[in-house]
This record gives sequence, C-alpha cells and structure tokens, in this order.
Amino acid sequence: MPPTAKLFLFLGSLSSLAAVALGAFGAHAMKGKLSNEMMSIYQTGVQYHFYHALGLFIVAFAATHLSSGLVKWSGWLMFSGILVFSGSLYALSLTSIRILGAITPIGGVAFIVAWLLLAVAVWR
Repeated sequence: MPPTAKLFLFLGSLSSLAAVALGAFGAHAMKGKLSNEMMSIYQTGVQYHFYHALGLFIVAFAATHLSSGLVKWSGWLMFSGILVFSGSLYALSLTSIRILGAITPIGGVAFIVAWLLLAVAVWR
C-alpha cells in the first residue's frame, strides 16, 4: 500500500472515530445544555466532520491508483478543513464566542479546494 494511502486511511479512521465520539457527546452530554441555535451549529460541525472523514477514505483510495501530489494536497486540505471548519463550530457552540465563526469559512474553502484538487488529479 502506498504511504499516502496508508496515511489518509489512518487519518480517516481517526477522524471518523472523533466524529462519532463528538456526535455522541453533543447528543447526550450537551442535550438541554445548549440552546437550539448552538446545538444546530454543533450538529453542522459533526455533519461536515463526518462527510470529510469519509472523504479521507476516498483520498486514500485515489492514492492507491494515482501517484499525484494533488491527491496528497487534497487529503491534507480535507483534514485541515475538518480541524478548522468543524473545530471552530464545536468551539463556537460550546463557548458562544461568536468571533470563532469568522474562521469557519477558511475551513470551508479548504474543503472546496480539497475536492477540486481530487477532481483534477482524477481527470489527469
């Protein structure tokens, strides 16, 4: 297995584990403690976290078939997007510090570019 594939399988596995754990934490430990608005923000973080954790598995699959730096960049941007996008939403919802929402779009752009790079790598 190529090292890039192994790396993103590993990161995808850990990210999926974290998404499940954080989803359960929000659903159980935070139930009734967060306002409806903050719970919705938290759930959006979990939702995108999970989508992109699964995306890391797609990157790993692509890395087994393509030897392209674009695939590796895609994986790193996807992982960074999880940290920045979902991480900022988790922090915002748990602290109600609204300024944290200002960095969320940076993670969103990382997600968009990650998928674009993956598409370009496959197209080539």
